[in-house]
Amino acid sequence: MRAMLLEKPRVVEENPLRLVELPLPEPAPGEIRVRVGVCGVCHTDLHMVEGDLTLPRLPVVPGHQIVGTVDALGEGANEFRLGDRVGVPWLYSTCGECAYCRKGLENLCELARFTGFHVDGGYAEAMVVPAAFAYALPGTFSDLEAAPLLCAGIIGYRALMLSNIQPGERLGIFGFGASGHIVIQIARYLHCEVCVFTRAESHRQLARQLGAAWTGAAGEAPPTPLDAAIIFAPAGKLVPEALRTLRRGGTLALAGITMSPLPEMEYRLLYQERILRSVANSTRDDARSLLRLAAEIPLRTKVEPFQLPEANHALQNLKGSKIHGASVLVI
Repeated sequence: MRAMLLEKPRVVEENPLRLVELPLPEPAPGEIRVRVGVCGVCHTDLHMVEGDLTLPRLPVVPGHQIVGTVDALGEGANEFRLGDRVGVPWLYSTCGECAYCRKGLENLCELARFTGFHVDGGYAEAMVVPAAFAYALPGTFSDLEAAPLLCAGIIGYRALMLSNIQPGERLGIFGFGASGHIVIQIARYLHCEVCVFTRAESHRQLARQLGAAWTGAAGEAPPTPLDAAIIFAPAGKLVPEALRTLRRGGTLALAGITMSPLPEMEYRLLYQERILRSVANSTRDDARSLLRLAAEIPLRTKVEPFQLPEANHALQNLKGSKIHGASVLVI
């Protein structure tokens, strides 16, 4: 099968992903094999490719926003039938036994494995996954439309929930890429007023089209203090800027898997019971809840397609903020 393989992290301008032929994987007991139709391109993939994250294995096939069809079943994998359409997100497996898993915090499981990170992912014609960590997808979405839901959507949903936002309140979004353009739709569904902070005028235009009440750059003051905010951009320097926008008792959620160093800042930005918290991975309940909500709203994802051999180019465009919405590889 064809796959884009990462053998050694390098800056994405050096085209670190190489098109190769790999053996077709066989599902182990409890696993399914997915013939990949499309796979979303994520900022986490960029962080992996460029070496911002310490990789547990090399070489590895990235990709964790996978939409495809089941074409082989491992022994005991009874959750799906051959030909079913499924989605595979970042969370690949957990131990199911530790204190975190028992408390419903499987996203914090110390033995968790992640798709395209610990195991080969979706920048390939096929991949295998435990059936318990794959999902049936709403029929209202095409493959291209569904792919961004599987990470940008799921992690955006978790970040929104952990921001403590309530219906009708004011939300700030810092960075307006794949997650931002999904989260604003959920927030508007909850009748929230949304302010978007982003550098690119084209991203501001998309935000306004999706219902943003105000757009501007980080450092600018929104019309009124915000009840909650989410930072999607991996820039630590945004933290004090975002805290300045919050009312007393407001929450700032950091949605990235990695971030540049946070600058030293005055305690008064946190004082008056403002909350600063990170968002780590996601749970299967997050995935199921987001997919149900996506069909109910219904969410509409803006997608820029690329062919599998163009994976390096897609990541380069992502790094350069040239993607309006989400980029997706067509396998």
